[in-house]
Amino acid sequence: MTSKETGRDMLEMKGISKSFFGVRVLDKVDLTVGHGEVHALLGENGAGKSTLMNILGGVYTRDAGQVIFLGKPLENTTVRLAENAGIAFVHQELNLFNDLRVYENIFLRKEIVHSFGVLAKKEMIARTQELMAQLGVDIPATAMVSELETSKKQMLEIAKALYAKAELFILDEPTTSLNTAEIEMLFDLIRRLREHGKSFFFISHKLQEVFEIADRYTVLRNGQMVQTGDIAQVTATDIARMMVGQQYTDQSVYQPRELGEVVLKAEKLSGQGFRQVSFSVRRGEIVGFTGLKGAGISEMFSTIFGTLPIYGGKLTLFGEEITSNTVRGAMRRRLAMIPSNRKENSVIPDFSLLENFYISEHRLSENEPIINKNTELKRYGTHRDALSIKANTPYDMITSLSGGNQQKVILARWLNTRSDILLLDNPTQGIDVGSKAEIYSLIQQLALEGKTILVNTLEIPEIMKVADRCVVFFHGRVHTILDREQITEERVMIAATNAAQTEVNA
Repeated sequence: MTSKETGRDMLEMKGISKSFFGVRVLDKVDLTVGHGEVHALLGENGAGKSTLMNILGGVYTRDAGQVIFLGKPLENTTVRLAENAGIAFVHQELNLFNDLRVYENIFLRKEIVHSFGVLAKKEMIARTQELMAQLGVDIPATAMVSELETSKKQMLEIAKALYAKAELFILDEPTTSLNTAEIEMLFDLIRRLREHGKSFFFISHKLQEVFEIADRYTVLRNGQMVQTGDIAQVTATDIARMMVGQQYTDQSVYQPRELGEVVLKAEKLSGQGFRQVSFSVRRGEIVGFTGLKGAGISEMFSTIFGTLPIYGGKLTLFGEEITSNTVRGAMRRRLAMIPSNRKENSVIPDFSLLENFYISEHRLSENEPIINKNTELKRYGTHRDALSIKANTPYDMITSLSGGNQQKVILARWLNTRSDILLLDNPTQGIDVGSKAEIYSLIQQLALEGKTILVNTLEIPEIMKVADRCVVFFHGRVHTILDREQITEERVMIAATNAAQTEVNA
């Protein structure tokens, strides 16, 4: 059954708007999906894709607009009502119970019981096996979910939704943790279900996969619908351009400077989430790293800093090959790292500003465990003034500060160790525009002082503001290295999604 045969679409979303705390994140978005259709929902991070799908799935309520599903309006939708209507949201972080068996996940809240409330285990196992056979999926009904590969967990989520009579599936970045063979297994399942009239929203940044599996597409940008149509009528480059738009960097803090010798070099470096990575960085250089979420850059930064092991290849710091990478060793070699999750991996919420400031330097100090309060206060004051940290007293709790000022305290912590190489993993994540501008200026100033800075960010304009070069990752490998004059949002997006290769293979 197709939308042409029924004369109507499976889903119509009309004029959907949504604001959070006065900020409009969706602005009168229209979206339709036909029966038996795979519809790619595309856009940069923050474009509004997840919000739109969360409204459809009943997670958020809409401020305005109308949703019609299978010819019936959906009002006051909750997650349970959306599921009962036939809409299944398969999140990137799968919603399965690892300590239950496959059949127990399938029948959770839908258990078959005999008289007196006794569970009909044999019948539920038999029905699960029958369901898996219909899907052509080899998943034993009695297997523990914790023992399944990620690809089979994805298929179990779909099987679970099918048993609940789902007609429309929302797949949010479903291939992030899958290898090539597992992706093909998932796509085979999607194609079989599409032939039976089931429809899919496919949310992905991987344009090669989009062109392989999707029938139609819709691009969102800044909460608005940019364009929709048949995937066969556009190219991967067209899609990348729609996602980026005509944005440009109108304020650059970049200052040219003389660069020194090579201080960090990776040669075919491999580790968790990345492989065969080669690049070098010079003293005083700012190198921006970017790619899609999950491209492997954060893991590479963690490996360089010693929190993850090196699997293979060669890492050289200041001319010395690193044979055993540890955090303490990295710190002694004058490396510092600000991880992406500030709250979990940087900020110590029960400590004051002063304690958060001096903890790393104290870990390296020969005076451990003796702390000279006056010395630490003087150092804190110097860095507070240099970084324009807005705080009342050094004894205030760090949680009393804004996100931007917390980030400055963490940066001050590492500068206090006299680090020469800074690994900044999404350093402006979750902070306001004004604080972002201050961070950009600080990065530039540190480079002028001879610090070497590696910045990982999903925001391409950040790289354009400060970087000398840009290293673009795709699927855990270096795809392209661009000099400053070559960096454009469109060029980076095409590399990050491997769009050029997609067109060659099309």
